[in-house]
Amino acid sequence: MDEEYDAIVLGTGLKECILSGMLSVSGKKVLHVDRNKYYGGESASITPLEELFTRFGAPAPDECYGRGRDWNVDLIPKFLMANGSLVKLLIHTGVTRYLEFKSVEGSYVYKGGKISKVPVDQKEALASDLMGMFEKRRFRNFLIYVQDVREDDPKTWKDMDPHTCTMQQIYDKFGLDKNTQDFTGHALALYRDDEYLNQTAIQTVRRIKLYSDSLARYGKSPYLYPMYGLGELPQGFARLSAIYGGTYMLDKPIDEIVMEDGRVVGVRSGKEIAKCKQVYCDPSYVPDKVEKTGQVIRCICLMDHPVPNTRDALSTQIIIPQKQVGRKSDIYVSLVSYTHQVAAKGWFIAMVSTTVETDNPENEIKPGLDLLGPIRQKFVSVSDYYEPTDDGIQSQIFISASYDATTHFETTCLDVLDIFRRGTGEDFDFSKVKLDLGDEEQ
Repeated sequence: MDEEYDAIVLGTGLKECILSGMLSVSGKKVLHVDRNKYYGGESASITPLEELFTRFGAPAPDECYGRGRDWNVDLIPKFLMANGSLVKLLIHTGVTRYLEFKSVEGSYVYKGGKISKVPVDQKEALASDLMGMFEKRRFRNFLIYVQDVREDDPKTWKDMDPHTCTMQQIYDKFGLDKNTQDFTGHALALYRDDEYLNQTAIQTVRRIKLYSDSLARYGKSPYLYPMYGLGELPQGFARLSAIYGGTYMLDKPIDEIVMEDGRVVGVRSGKEIAKCKQVYCDPSYVPDKVEKTGQVIRCICLMDHPVPNTRDALSTQIIIPQKQVGRKSDIYVSLVSYTHQVAAKGWFIAMVSTTVETDNPENEIKPGLDLLGPIRQKFVSVSDYYEPTDDGIQSQIFISASYDATTHFETTCLDVLDIFRRGTGEDFDFSKVKLDLGDEEQ
């Protein structure tokens, strides 16, 4: 450990592994260390099934669950947007050579006690049971406007400059009712609350375009999920970092982040010190530099059937917008199954999650659990949500936020790209990657 590095990355959570890969690709000399023996940190995949039961203090699973080693259960499952930044990063960096993805079969939104497919194009808008006939027409016109917007061409804005108009003004211009605004903002643009309504519309326009562009790639939904679960992703990025000269050490205790004059100069493990100019890490490595800003409840549910009313989809995402259940934040439901090689044949893994708002978190996820039908086994966890107290530029310690309640990767990507920008002073340059994009497109 007595070499000098440009950056030391602590922890092998997904965010840290992505950052390690990006920094290595950008020509930095990276040392990646984790106190654990396994990849993934709090976002790890648990296998075999017996380990999951042990982890939550449950009696050993009986024989009906099949072979324990056929299960890979993600503690924090998240779907990838097919055209989103993480998939672009995977393709650009060649990590897709080590991974195989399967598209998620359905994307649903909750309204008035039942779920409906999220409409994303004019045809689906007209067939949707989320809206009445006149509202469908208004929504269709709104979708056409969004698809036609070119950011640098005022002629496409139809007298509504998305750089200056708020999203609320654009909804009002098209006469969209509150329910339509609700599923558009939360199930298409994937916002977690309604603050976006008073911000300029351009960000929401980009998010809706991303959703429909992602949907166009694979058809059934905009989401992808890796075969064998998310545990494959950190290892894919670890391989990428190694290809570009990164060094990995697992099972290595971290005793101290060494500082001089308020800046990081190294990391100590026992008597060894690795010198570095920067440290990137998850909140658990720097408890004095993060603050708890909330909690997330997650419930992993093992089931022997798909979610009712999803046309027997073997994988799906359901978003319950906060207003539908009188909350401040959305509830998320995801389902994966044996078709992703994460469960034994005939079995399904659902996850219900949300941001905690009361002192009875389990009651808060009830609307999500009620959609699932009979649950054979459930495991509930409540975890603290931490955010860094500063941007890290003075100390050169750059800290990721904890994983939020969302069941998609977009917020994770935004955090990673923001950390990279703070740490390097520039946006990640995809063109620095040696691999040609054409090699990977199937």
